Amino acid sequence: MPVVDVELPREVVLLFSQHIGAMAECCCSKGDHVKRGDIVAKATGHVSANVHTPISGMIVRIEKRKTASGYSADAVVIEANDADHDADMKARATAVAVYTDEELEALPAEKILSIVDEAGIVGLGGATFPTKVKLVPPPGLSADLLIINGAECEPYLTNDHALMLASAKEVICGVKLMMRAGGIPRAIIAIENNKPDAIACMRGLLNSDDGIEVAVLKTKYPQGGEKQLIYAVAGREVPSGKLPINVGVVVQNVATAFAVCNAVKYGQPLMERVITVTGKSVMRPGNYRVPVGISLRSVIDEAGGLTDDAGKVVLGGPMMGRAISVLDAPLTKGVSGVLVLPSDESLRRVVQPCVRCGSCVDACPMGLEPYLLAMLSERGRWEDVEKEKVLNCMECGCCSYICPAGRPLLDYIRLGKTKVMSNKKRLGKK
Repeated sequence: MPVVDVELPREVVLLFSQHIGAMAECCCSKGDHVKRGDIVAKATGHVSANVHTPISGMIVRIEKRKTASGYSADAVVIEANDADHDADMKARATAVAVYTDEELEALPAEKILSIVDEAGIVGLGGATFPTKVKLVPPPGLSADLLIINGAECEPYLTNDHALMLASAKEVICGVKLMMRAGGIPRAIIAIENNKPDAIACMRGLLNSDDGIEVAVLKTKYPQGGEKQLIYAVAGREVPSGKLPINVGVVVQNVATAFAVCNAVKYGQPLMERVITVTGKSVMRPGNYRVPVGISLRSVIDEAGGLTDDAGKVVLGGPMMGRAISVLDAPLTKGVSGVLVLPSDESLRRVVQPCVRCGSCVDACPMGLEPYLLAMLSERGRWEDVEKEKVLNCMECGCCSYICPAGRPLLDYIRLGKTKVMSNKKRLGKK
């Protein structure tokens, strides 16, 4: 479905932590009037990201608010009056480039990185890692290849597909800007072969001297995972415990490329994104451009609301997404989809004893033993979980999906990952 712009709301709730890394710090006060695009929370530390408001209005509260998972988090609440709303809608409809194409080509890498950092851009494929940090490798490392992830292998989600069709020029512009910012000579846009229109659209806009090409991949889950994508596109294997930059690769999502273009060329920080609202229990499934901070309930209402048989709302896709407990929670930068499942597809299977079939081992794309990781986590054996490389798990959900005994393998593995990371952080502080 084509991208539909959702009207800006009269109220947004902006969480201060919408990224991996240190939480942003509030830089405004109750009673302040802010304009669309202003920073309301500034990044703290190297791995962090600014938070901007998508609407003009008055800051009415700075408080703890419930996230979609039911936890409390620091947030600012902004309300717009009629004049603010009308001005924002006009500004949104008449975005003007701040740089010409010629000026864009002359921008130095340092300037591009500065704009990306200021704009609060993070990875929009789900990980929300600050984009500037990815584009500036650690000392002694460098990238010779930028891979743009347009695989979108998660079932139901089509937001990246729709974005490539609607804004291919902007995506390619963002790719070129990231190549220059990171000093990367070559880029590959990876798209699965179930998107022939997006493949044709991208290829039609590329020149042989751009240093950019399109790679057509088999339609296969979980090919959108960073390590799987790098191996499929470049034949390079990222070692356990290492990052893509260790094999000379930077991976960014197509939506991130679009956001970079939007920030550099049009001066727009990351305050909106395209998401898929879908599932059998939503009235009008589609792809919607929504502002960060809008409530998930409002997003679902824009898609026609829930049907009577709605049983579960999931942020993301059915494999890697997580069920939410609070419909009035705000949308954050990392949300790519809202999936509404009917009651008969929302029930967990009755958990049976493990039958030692090995299906989860065969299905794991990371070569792990999910049954073992889950068993160790269930028994609280955190040191053993760490030794079995639980942190290599990409949480794709293949093990739980394939298990004939209906065992919640991924739930226990996620618990193990959380405990191991918490212990490592605690010991690191000591």
